[in-house]
Amino acid sequence: MDSQLNPPDEFYVECSSTVAAWFHCLINAQLKRMASPSLFGGDIQDLSFHAEMQSNNRLQFKVHTERHHFFHFSLSLNPITNTLEITHKPFGLTVRRKENRKILFDTTMAPLVFADQYLQLSARLPSHNIYGLGEHVHTQYRHNTNWKTWPIFTRDAFPNGGMHNLYGHYPFFLCLEEESGKSFGVFLMNSNAMEVILQPAPAVTYRTIGGVLDFYIFFGDTPEQVVQEFLELTGRPVIPPYWSLGFQLSRWDYGSLSEVKKTVERNRAVGIPYDVQYTDIDYMEDKKDFTYDKVKFSELPQFADYLHEKGQKYILILQGCSCSNAKLMFSEVWPGETVFPDYTSQNCIDWWVEEYELFYKEVKHDALWIDMNEVANFKKGSNKGCADNNLNYPPYTPRILDEVMYSKTLCMDAKQAWGNHYDVHSLYGYSMVLATEKALQRVFGENRTMMLTRSSFPGVGKYSGHWLGDNAANWNDIKWAIPGMLEFGLFGIPYIGADICGFFDDSSEELCRRWMQVGAFYPFSRNHNAQGYKPQDPAAYGPDSTLLKSSKHYLMIRYTLLPYLYTLFYKAHTTGETVVRPLLHEFYSDSATWAVDRQFLWGKHLLITPVLDPGVDTVRAYVPDALWYDYETMERMADRKTHINMYLPADKLGLHIRGGAILPTQTPDVTTTYSRRHPMGLIVALDDNNQAAGELFWDDGDSRGIVIKHVTHAGYKEPNNLKFENITILGVPHPPKSVSVTHVSKGSGTGNSTTTVPNNNIEYNQAKEVLFLNGLSLNLGETYLVEWELMVEDYQRFDCYPEEHADEAKCKARGCIWKPSSIERVPWCFYPQDYGYTVKTAEETDSGMTVDITRNKKYRSSGRPGSPDIDTLRVEIRYHSSDMLQFKVSTDRYEVPVPLSVPAAPETDENKRLYKVLITNNPFGIQVIRKNTGTKIWDSSMPGFTFSDMFIQVSTQLSSEFVYGFGETEHPTYKHDLNYHTWGMFSKDQPPGYKMNCYGVHPFYMGLENTADAHGVLLLNSNAMDVTFQPTPAVTYRTLGGILDFYMVLGPTPEMVVQEYTTLIGRPVLPAYWSLGFQLCRYGYANDKEIEDLYRDMRAAGIPYDVQYADIDYMERQLDFVLNPEFKNLPHLVDRMREEGMRFIFILDPAISGNETHYPAFVRGKEADVFIKWPKHLSDEIVWGKVWPDYPNVTVDESLDWDTQVELYRAYTAFPDFFRATTATWWHQEIQDFYENTMKFDGLWIDMNEPASFVHGTVGGKCLGDQLLENPPYMPPLESKHMGLNHKTLCMNSEQILSDGKKVRHYDVHNIYGWSHTKPTYDALLNVTGKRGIVVTRSTYPSSGKWAGHWLGDNFASWDQLYKSIIGIYKHTLNMFFGITLDICGFFNTAEYEMCLRWMQLGAFYPYSRNHNGKGNPRQDPVSWNSTFTEVSRDVLNIRYTLLPYLYTLMFESHTKGNTVIRPLLHEFVNDKATWDIYKQFLWGPALLISPGARHVDGYIPNARWYDFHTVSPYIGVRGQMVNMPTPMDHINLHIRGGYILPWQKPENTTHYSRRNPLGLIVALSDSGTAQGSFFWDDGEGIGKDMVSLSPVLSTLSLLSVCSVASLCLSYLLCILP
Repeated sequence: MDSQLNPPDEFYVECSSTVAAWFHCLINAQLKRMASPSLFGGDIQDLSFHAEMQSNNRLQFKVHTERHHFFHFSLSLNPITNTLEITHKPFGLTVRRKENRKILFDTTMAPLVFADQYLQLSARLPSHNIYGLGEHVHTQYRHNTNWKTWPIFTRDAFPNGGMHNLYGHYPFFLCLEEESGKSFGVFLMNSNAMEVILQPAPAVTYRTIGGVLDFYIFFGDTPEQVVQEFLELTGRPVIPPYWSLGFQLSRWDYGSLSEVKKTVERNRAVGIPYDVQYTDIDYMEDKKDFTYDKVKFSELPQFADYLHEKGQKYILILQGCSCSNAKLMFSEVWPGETVFPDYTSQNCIDWWVEEYELFYKEVKHDALWIDMNEVANFKKGSNKGCADNNLNYPPYTPRILDEVMYSKTLCMDAKQAWGNHYDVHSLYGYSMVLATEKALQRVFGENRTMMLTRSSFPGVGKYSGHWLGDNAANWNDIKWAIPGMLEFGLFGIPYIGADICGFFDDSSEELCRRWMQVGAFYPFSRNHNAQGYKPQDPAAYGPDSTLLKSSKHYLMIRYTLLPYLYTLFYKAHTTGETVVRPLLHEFYSDSATWAVDRQFLWGKHLLITPVLDPGVDTVRAYVPDALWYDYETMERMADRKTHINMYLPADKLGLHIRGGAILPTQTPDVTTTYSRRHPMGLIVALDDNNQAAGELFWDDGDSRGIVIKHVTHAGYKEPNNLKFENITILGVPHPPKSVSVTHVSKGSGTGNSTTTVPNNNIEYNQAKEVLFLNGLSLNLGETYLVEWELMVEDYQRFDCYPEEHADEAKCKARGCIWKPSSIERVPWCFYPQDYGYTVKTAEETDSGMTVDITRNKKYRSSGRPGSPDIDTLRVEIRYHSSDMLQFKVSTDRYEVPVPLSVPAAPETDENKRLYKVLITNNPFGIQVIRKNTGTKIWDSSMPGFTFSDMFIQVSTQLSSEFVYGFGETEHPTYKHDLNYHTWGMFSKDQPPGYKMNCYGVHPFYMGLENTADAHGVLLLNSNAMDVTFQPTPAVTYRTLGGILDFYMVLGPTPEMVVQEYTTLIGRPVLPAYWSLGFQLCRYGYANDKEIEDLYRDMRAAGIPYDVQYADIDYMERQLDFVLNPEFKNLPHLVDRMREEGMRFIFILDPAISGNETHYPAFVRGKEADVFIKWPKHLSDEIVWGKVWPDYPNVTVDESLDWDTQVELYRAYTAFPDFFRATTATWWHQEIQDFYENTMKFDGLWIDMNEPASFVHGTVGGKCLGDQLLENPPYMPPLESKHMGLNHKTLCMNSEQILSDGKKVRHYDVHNIYGWSHTKPTYDALLNVTGKRGIVVTRSTYPSSGKWAGHWLGDNFASWDQLYKSIIGIYKHTLNMFFGITLDICGFFNTAEYEMCLRWMQLGAFYPYSRNHNGKGNPRQDPVSWNSTFTEVSRDVLNIRYTLLPYLYTLMFESHTKGNTVIRPLLHEFVNDKATWDIYKQFLWGPALLISPGARHVDGYIPNARWYDFHTVSPYIGVRGQMVNMPTPMDHINLHIRGGYILPWQKPENTTHYSRRNPLGLIVALSDSGTAQGSFFWDDGEGIGKDMVSLSPVLSTLSLLSVCSVASLCLSYLLCILP
């Protein structure tokens, strides 16, 4: 046990004298010692006892001798008998809480000992929750009561975690009694050496070796109230000058003033907020007070002025150890032989004041730091030692350090005005503080200054701050600083901090970085270290260091919040409230907070959670029971009253605002001098009741008397005319309809004036629920009322009746709420909050969760006949990797047979995962939170989750309104409009049009969070579906079958989202090099001669041109694999073109005619049973459709209407089931036969594979089987949805057979028909040609890009299609296809000249560049117009061909890394929110900016150096803004980004020839004069191992590596853009 002193073998008795008086308010008694053995001699036989209730909440009782009795009874009117009980024999006392009679302090457990030099008192306590006592390093805030002995006696010692005594003397503790918050404090007013023992009873024992036992008990309903009562007695803290709340730098032994100035200048240069510079004892001459080194610090008298010029302050140190006295005791400190002033003597005080005043006149400074005042001594006692007497060697020595009273201090028999040093040693620092306060008042007069002392005693806080002494640069000391600060908050010194980064030893970068983060929130924030160690000021770590950036970031936050911190100091000064506050002071009813000491609060409202351990980025943090907002992201925390793993990477600290707070702020600057001139603001954090309150105290920050003056006289006029410009309101659930500001008049003669805040001064972030009010200009000191009217709960509604013709009866039949809204598009029928499923069981492992959920049967079914609800579901959540997770809601049902690539092993290390997942119980929902920002990126705990047989719905709240993706359909902008827009997804032969579901289905979106982080979400579901966006922001998925199988990737950059997504679905195929050349096609070539003439004219015009196509015209009656006699010479023409470096691609449709007498493709297919049929229980027949093939022996009359033509001329067609392996074999054989026996080709173009049919369902229109499959209970908003799902396609009950033999309905797999068609086509192409080639497909699904490119279908010749093509390419960039294009100049309608010319310019930069138009329209190829058109087309295509090595490298990086080729600006400049809405410009990779348009283009120039591609001149000074770019007819705007190297090659008419030309590099230097790039090269068409047959080159290029690149035996031309 720690306590070695056993109770004496004697009885402690009440004296026989009678009680002198019993008053209601006080008690006086005489005590007499009973006969018993003596412990240490000097027992005192007669004692006096005095007790009084000095206030309702303060009890004093004193045991003393007559010689110590001061007769200061101040009769009060507070009854005492309900609080204090006396036991007569033996003497003891019991202190109770009068409200409930609970015993708080009971001394009857052990005897009282009172001798001349040994006093002991023990008391039982009601709780182990004991805080305080000091000064020590307790290593934890709540005391360990397992026999711990804490000595108290001021001492110059190292705060290294031992149990020894340190600089201050604080026999005060606070005890929290219970969850009610009831607390009390105990203060022993005794300055002698003592020890306090805590034992498990719980109990406390005091042993002191002098003075009297003068106890004060403070009663509080809360811990805060106890502190306030204690400071009512000892004195409330001084309010420091405003500037002293700024960041401060110090160092022992800069060596010279020039080194000090270097430190100042380097920190100024990096813009660190920084108010105060110190000099330690090295500025002195031989370390003597009131001197300075005239050599190394010769300019010290001017140093304060040097700092003041930049708004900074100067503080110097004094030690007070060199003054004469009547009787000198010589010893040794820093100057050598020294004497010690007796600050208890008035003569000495006068001397000290005079010396200080003289020194100040010589060396100006702004405040004073006093040190070594324990008092510290490098000798034991004196140079001559100490006398052998009972003061230097008392009968009992408490367990102080070294267990020698005069160790490292004075002899105890030294005489001072207040008495023997033995009695007043621990008051030495206190007395020096009092003398120094006199000196500061003399020098600074009415100006407020600051004092910092090392040694302290209760009451010092009225005058001075304190730092926690000479700590060390280690991870223990950064932890222990927090309990130390919290304790001094109890002791009444709120201006407290530790030496940031440690005083002794060299600090590692990580330790100093983490310490700077937390130190930014110390009330006294100073970085200080010792002689001989490397500098640790922030700038010393370098301007690009994470430490510097992180330090600057959090100091800027500190300075932003200084008005709040200053208000806290005002509250401390006027009411005694703590500034730095333990969690238990605010959340005392939560026992989990009682031991929290790795986090702390600023006042009530700001929670600081630092990282205090090495090598970690996750902190086990406690979130108290309140609503909290992340200070940096402003988002509401999902957690409360729980421990969480808080992700805090290297540059982050946890900072959270408590709901209910109003925090005053001010725009920060590098000093408080400047920041106090800036506009102010408010952060309003609404609580659960949508309420908040706060205070602001403001004065000039410098004057002594101004506190009282400005508080008592309201309406303080700020000389800087400060205004509140901005108010940020957190937790506003809906956007405001309006905001008004009322200026409240103070006089009776004028009325209030109200103004409406303009809409452009109002910003609402829906995802974060934050309202920003800007430009308010509210005068400081005036009274205003700010009101906003919310759009109630309308945007929180989730549509319960998405079908048309909703009414109240239909709505309530579904168990939903009917309530009209005045807001357009808001649903009137919406789900109750608990509509959905509830959690039945949940199991979590390291790799995920399994949750069983059941439907809340409180409500009716989903209300769709024929689609019964599924009541029980299984939810599986899998942590696949650090950046990818899956959540799947399912039962035994159809699942999508598209294979995905997930890691073989899950990520089981929580610390590595970027996300955390929470489950809500009622209604069931999944929440995915990005750990480093706290952003909730998925929250499906929204009402309305439905899972029925043919209707599944789930809604989730989005992280922001910035959502991109979903398709395939035409969108007018890249970023989705969230104002209640619904987009159907069901693959269909449908030309692009607004809200028309088109050819492919891609249920994937990318979300941008307001922190500029990005994530992606894939719903792996192949049924018909729709998604509805709403302004909440939220999205609702509705699908007609399957399961919910979501995959989420966490980025965090947009480019990484795509990389991670393609890791999952597969990287894009690498196309043949030639496919990057220009391509021509037309539906409507009459014969092969038209193609031959076109080829001749293009060659004659010298226009680069690599690929020619044949559309269905080349086929006999549109039959696959059959050549039209009008094209009998096409095979020969193709051979000639290929010999001349051209390539040829022809089209194939999946539908095979069944009306031929002998058609091998159909015959062989039927024999192999490859065609889609009915389920056998309905029929064994093929499901017949009609597509392009005509009946034999008919002449088509094209003047008839379309439906009549289909009925009269179109043959019955069968649709291959490409899921079957037999179908792939058949398809391969047909392609091979055509290649070998009819015509060569280099690529394949597959079309009509949605699958498209010209009849609805089947010939005759009568689909067999369940008609609900054709017309389901819910129809998404699809084109012609009134016609059912089988409109222009197959019957939904058609049967298909997966490769594993499982039979599925076309209803489930319709959307992946094109996907199933693509891989067999790609495999056949590679196998038949032996080359890479390309496949281009119309219908796509996630992972189709592994095999094919895509064009955006049958578009129209109109101007809007130019910019819409960019949007379409952007969206398919997310879905990763190597080649994306729109038909240049449009497929339908007649192209207009300038439109087509501009489209040729734009299309020259499509990844897949093809001009294609439809039958019946005029030609639109480049040689069909005029010579100008031809020249412009040639010039722009020459640019394309010049840059093909760069484009091919991008394709390779897409294929290997998942990088995008066509890149939205936001992918490269995501931190610039202006790029988030841009969709009329795009990038090739990171380096080439394309800004197309006509005449004049308003283009955005992102924040980088850019060079005009055409003129090679940079846009000097134009960055981060819109620019009007003159764009004459022959011009397209191209800009190269500085810092990049682009490989290029001299162009030719085909890539066959251009690839033989020399290569070159364009080197565009960055601002720093550097550039880098990469380059991939191979033979351009090899497959697999053959792909590298010509020694591919993948080089990382930089300006310094040009020579090494040239050594690859390639000829390079170098163009450097300076």
